[in-house]
Amino acid sequence: MDIILVPGLWLDASSWDGVTPALEAAGHRVHPLTMPGVGASGEESSDIGINDWVDAVVEQIDAVDAPVVLVGHSGGGNVVWGAAGARPDRVARVILLDTFTPTDGGSIWEFPIVDGVVPFPGWDSFEDAEIGDLDDQTRRDVAGRVKSVPAQVPTDSVRLGDERRRGVPVTMLAGSMTGSQVRELIADPPPWAAELAALEDLEIVDLHSGHWPQFSKPDVVASAILEAVDR
Repeated sequence: MDIILVPGLWLDASSWDGVTPALEAAGHRVHPLTMPGVGASGEESSDIGINDWVDAVVEQIDAVDAPVVLVGHSGGGNVVWGAAGARPDRVARVILLDTFTPTDGGSIWEFPIVDGVVPFPGWDSFEDAEIGDLDDQTRRDVAGRVKSVPAQVPTDSVRLGDERRRGVPVTMLAGSMTGSQVRELIADPPPWAAELAALEDLEIVDLHSGHWPQFSKPDVVASAILEAVDR
């Protein structure tokens, strides 16, 4: 199986380095991506929005002559779900790493813009449930690797396209929320979770981690992806 790995904000393809060896050892073809404009200046990335990120994933899907699995971490969940809406007949499964499916026209979040880009806001910007499993050394290592993202990307509205996307099997790997909390949310969904509640085939797996388990528990993440792919 071809597995396309899409990072969240401020991360690039190398953020999957702890996960990819196990996937490759299991015989899968792995495609970790760096999104357009990551690490570029404000002038260089001023025209890049979330749908350019979706298009980059769609281009990778089209380059593979077989069904694919899409894995999206954090804001990458918006990206892979937009790609699933563009190519619902080509996506065998979507795996959401501590993130949700967006609604049509939804966005990631608003962060401060500095010199025309959105820099990593620092660990103090996150709640303990999100970062409590990252030790000090891991936080320093990750903070030394993060890159800015184009200013438009976090607040841009994503286009979801074909409603057949809701029939694509989805596995949610829950980190900073528990599976039971997600199920309670789906039972009486607020507007921002309406897309998640509309999914026809949703599986929720507890990772018992924070928001960045590809760093804190890469082996657990890899195993969970492999189990999802084999379903």
